[in-house]
Amino acid sequence: MGAYIVALAGNPNVGKSTLFNRLTGLRQHTGNWPGKTVEQARGQYTEAGESCTLVDLPGTYSLWGVSPEEEIAGDFLRSGSADVTIVMADATSLSRSLTLALQVRQMTSRMVLCVNLVDEAAKKGVTVDVETLRRRLAAPVVATAARSGRGLAQLRKTVGQVARGEIEGDEEAAQQEERACPPVSAPGENWDHWQIRYEVAVERALQRLTPYVTRGEALALLLGKSRRPEAEARVGTALERAEEILQEAGLTGPALADSVAASVVHQAQEISAACTVQRRAKHRDWDRRIDRWLTTGITAPLAMLGLLALVLYLTVRGANYPSQLLSRWLMALRLPLRRGLVWMGCPLWLQGMAVDGVYTTVAWVVSVMLPPMAIFFPLFTLLEDAGYLPRVAFNLDRLFAVSGAHGRQSLTMCMGLGCNACGVTGCRIVDSPRERMVAILTNSFVPCNGRFPTLLALITLFAAPHSPLLASLLLAVCMAASVGMTLLVSRLLSSTVLKGEPSSFSLELPPYRRPQVGRVLVRSLRDRTAFVLGRAVAVAAPAGILVWGMTHISIGGSSLLQHAAAFLQPLGQLMGLDGMILLAFLLGFPANEIVVPILLMGYLSAGTMMDYESLAQLGGILTANGWTELTALCAVVLCLWHFPCGTTCLTIHKETGSWKWTALGFVLPTAVGVVMCMLLRGAAALWAAL
Repeated sequence: MGAYIVALAGNPNVGKSTLFNRLTGLRQHTGNWPGKTVEQARGQYTEAGESCTLVDLPGTYSLWGVSPEEEIAGDFLRSGSADVTIVMADATSLSRSLTLALQVRQMTSRMVLCVNLVDEAAKKGVTVDVETLRRRLAAPVVATAARSGRGLAQLRKTVGQVARGEIEGDEEAAQQEERACPPVSAPGENWDHWQIRYEVAVERALQRLTPYVTRGEALALLLGKSRRPEAEARVGTALERAEEILQEAGLTGPALADSVAASVVHQAQEISAACTVQRRAKHRDWDRRIDRWLTTGITAPLAMLGLLALVLYLTVRGANYPSQLLSRWLMALRLPLRRGLVWMGCPLWLQGMAVDGVYTTVAWVVSVMLPPMAIFFPLFTLLEDAGYLPRVAFNLDRLFAVSGAHGRQSLTMCMGLGCNACGVTGCRIVDSPRERMVAILTNSFVPCNGRFPTLLALITLFAAPHSPLLASLLLAVCMAASVGMTLLVSRLLSSTVLKGEPSSFSLELPPYRRPQVGRVLVRSLRDRTAFVLGRAVAVAAPAGILVWGMTHISIGGSSLLQHAAAFLQPLGQLMGLDGMILLAFLLGFPANEIVVPILLMGYLSAGTMMDYESLAQLGGILTANGWTELTALCAVVLCLWHFPCGTTCLTIHKETGSWKWTALGFVLPTAVGVVMCMLLRGAAALWAAL
């Protein structure tokens, strides 16, 4: 019995995750690659009594790029750690997938090409000639439909045969391919009778190095991507001569990378054309028909706004009853918990701190955060799984490029609408470190679902008490303002502390697919909802102690809460607010959802956080404490732009590894909110004077 390591490589959206889950089931674990914030997944499966460890490499289009995904995939494959490499290709777009397969094939003859999505290709009238593809690549090729399990048994068998050496690189097919399409230059002694054909100068440079290293390692040295010092030492002065050849031809830096990429793409297109059969010349391409509506013209932004409004409506409305029900259940446990502490002989202050402080705060955070997240994240993931979110990035790319930001920041901004902490984590998809930092620091400029109930309540109470349509329009204006501020601050950061040139990136518009609802639910609830909720609870527990202490500890006949509100009163008045409002936002640091309960606790001098039974009751309490339309407007502005919650701050620190950047992420939106409130208050005073 043997034990083998199998690498799984492929472009995004070709079914890698589906295949990985099909092969490994629940025998898997995830973590970060050493030194990187890109997650890895490893799992085990057995074939013919042998143990296979499947390593899921990050989805990438190339092995020579600068993104963390490309570096990780390239370094792992060049290290020779894998006994076999499975490269997944999309049968509906074979040429795009072959660009990666060709690069892997040049590195190793122990490659198995898995042509996935053959069922979707068949619906479009496309058939892949597996036998011709095998001859052209001189490597085993297996056709699969991973979702239904078709071809997976053959794939496992083939991988095992390659791992055991029963199937070597098809040398005969490689020689036939060489005779049909001869290379530009003669191969080096380590060539395995198969290669990508580059332009003459590149081939001449490679020929200088291939007597000492493999062709793939030689290309890595020329591109500056080699992580093996021993390889550079082995070639000696030959590398200098190879670089001189390239310099004479004007192929250095980006020019060399472009030339190499062009050669790979050209050969991928050539092989794809020879191996793809179109049975119906005029099949209905529904993807393109739909894209005419979703990515061009006036219908593109209307579709984005409509889908966003629908997701937010379902989130806010759908979470109301579950939140109330969960709140009643959790709050009902306070009495048994208090009785238990009494039975244990705990002093009154400890009972109050534990029940009214820690437990009540944590229960409140769970009851108000869990239902909307459990609705938003699955809906968001369904759009992602269906293939729509890349269209959103495509539509918004120009706006973000003008702002000096990365086009993929539009996706992380959309994720921030559900939870800013998840949006910050999602910034890993941005390749450039500078632009990734811009995306992280500006993610909290869009309101998360924790702020929507407060925004909607204030707008309904003071701006549109009798018109739901007007309330919806005003909420849309708030959303547009938050996006505009995100772009403005991104432009500011890109011109100052994070100054640099915008980077280019490849954005794939995958085919529309029917979402896998079961897998979406598991992934969104496990990887996003549980992740955010866990960190929120960790922040809420100590905050509950603080809130309880400020409420119950008195100095000079007044509680610390009242003293703190009085201290903040001058600043509150400058901002068109009051000290208690500012204090509620500060104490709501664990979660935005508890700002209003803390505010009511302060206004009513209660000993614990309070909820309101109706908007009419909330409006009466606020009006009795001096609220006007200006107060509500300034509160809406501060709700839009203030410091991120504790969970998001912890996530920023984890992603950046720096308290300095975390502090900047805290200060930036707060400064914007304070300044905007002051400007509004000043404008109102000027209007009144006129």
